Amino acid sequence: MFCSRCGLRVEEGARFCQACGQEAGSTGNLPPTLAVAPLPKQLPYAGFWIRFVAFLIDAVILSIPFFLVAVGLIFRFGRFALLARRGRFGPPDAAFMGPVILGFFFAFAIFIVVRWLYFAGMESSPRQATFGKAAMSLLVTDLKGQPLSFGHATGRFFAKIISGLIPFAIGYIMAGFTEKKQALHDMIAGTLVLRKT
Repeated sequence: MFCSRCGLRVEEGARFCQACGQEAGSTGNLPPTLAVAPLPKQLPYAGFWIRFVAFLIDAVILSIPFFLVAVGLIFRFGRFALLARRGRFGPPDAAFMGPVILGFFFAFAIFIVVRWLYFAGMESSPRQATFGKAAMSLLVTDLKGQPLSFGHATGRFFAKIISGLIPFAIGYIMAGFTEKKQALHDMIAGTLVLRKT
């Protein structure tokens, strides 16, 4: 005996299913075929312009701390110290310029790490979007519409380097005219950007 609602086995002689309370019905040796829930409706793909606006929002959010750090470094190691080292005339002191250049590259490396953690962390979170994408009601999924893992989101982030290497930003502009509105890095990483409606 099997339940006609949930398909679980019901003890012989029992009139009701112990799991769901449905009246038991005999279906022979196999449980009844359970109804398959319909697949959720596919969300529309996000085109180039809405993704561009989301990118601008994220750029502003990420630029604020970097700008503050850069201003701090300029005041700490910048113009005043440079003038003090070189005097009124002559080239800057090489012993001073080396640490300044190293400091700039160190700050840039930190900026890349922060961007990676921001994009990969936010896009693999339950929100599935950065603050910019969330503001534009976008979310990032794999090709089956499932959330990304952190590793998958990391691959998508570093695939953007390839998109950026193509002249005239064509790797990004591809999101405006490909079938699934995928930029080049989406095609490489196997991801979609969808609009929540």
